[in-house]
Amino acid sequence: MEIRMSSPDLDESDETAVLEALRSGVLALGSRAARFEELVAGVADVAHGVAVSSGTAGLHLIVRALGVGPGAEVLVPSFTFVASLNAILYEGATPVFVDIDPDTYTVDPACIDARRSPKTKAAMAVDVFGHPADWAEIGRVASDLAVIDDCCEAIGAAYQGSPVGSFGAAGCFSFYPNKQITTGEGGMIVTDDQALAERCRSLRNQGRAEMGPWLHHARLGFNQRMDELSAALGISQMGRLHIFLAKRAAVAAMYTERLSSFDWVRCPVVRDDVTMSWFVYVVRLAPGVDRRSVVDALAADGIPTRVYFPPLHLQPYVREMLGTHEGMLPVTEDIAERTLALPFHNNLGESQVEHVVDALRRAVSKA
Repeated sequence: MEIRMSSPDLDESDETAVLEALRSGVLALGSRAARFEELVAGVADVAHGVAVSSGTAGLHLIVRALGVGPGAEVLVPSFTFVASLNAILYEGATPVFVDIDPDTYTVDPACIDARRSPKTKAAMAVDVFGHPADWAEIGRVASDLAVIDDCCEAIGAAYQGSPVGSFGAAGCFSFYPNKQITTGEGGMIVTDDQALAERCRSLRNQGRAEMGPWLHHARLGFNQRMDELSAALGISQMGRLHIFLAKRAAVAAMYTERLSSFDWVRCPVVRDDVTMSWFVYVVRLAPGVDRRSVVDALAADGIPTRVYFPPLHLQPYVREMLGTHEGMLPVTEDIAERTLALPFHNNLGESQVEHVVDALRRAVSKA
């Protein structure tokens, strides 16, 4: 039985949309990117969307547009994808790592409060694995900071009825092929701040003023636009977002039903006041279970897995740049040693889920 770690949900309507864009002859700076911006901004319930070439690009442009640079500190979790950190480093700002909640793996607001200093200018919270951060408490402890919502993994999620992407100064979604919807490569900045949106639009387009001449550059910028083929695919995918989210929730429910009775594994925790947008299904192995042995046994059984997330503060280049070390973030380090992402995508069937769970049970028994 073939089991894929992840797989985009593509159909003929997606193919038709991309072919129509290709045949139009307008492959960049066209109406499709603008339409995709409207659709994603609508899901986030904000006024502006800025389509970019990747989620990484989006986070970077937000940091730059906020004017966060050398001398400024930015609070950021270590339990996240490396793009969250790199967006800060690109601008010469200093990342200050904060620990996470042991249940949801999102940033611990108390740590934001404890780690801030007079140099702290911004904080980045991550809606990790599609679970929204504790935005009410973050808003309380960071009300005077520029707050960035890294919602790259969480399109369609909501906190206390409000969609992710609507919190803080700006948010950013990613549309890599393993995400809830895909454009191949691509991302979207979302914000209610018109001036911030305009700066991001300029920055993604070589620093051109939005309505200025093509060869007039108002500021140093980048080539981080989204092309029309990607946008066409995104528009098509957005039409089925609600279906995709329901499919993913159903797969997660199958896993939880089959795993929740075992004492050697902990299923994902979802707070009562959030709507989860399932990006991946990450379990936590009990203390004493050898994760390396489990991973190897699953691989031998044809089951792919992924370790989310090796702590960023322990990455070699980060240690060298920032002098970080083990023991700084005890919750992050403990969780990172014991979490494991199982195969997860829209069309994972019941028999496949059962096959993964059976293989996991055998692997743990041998570990």
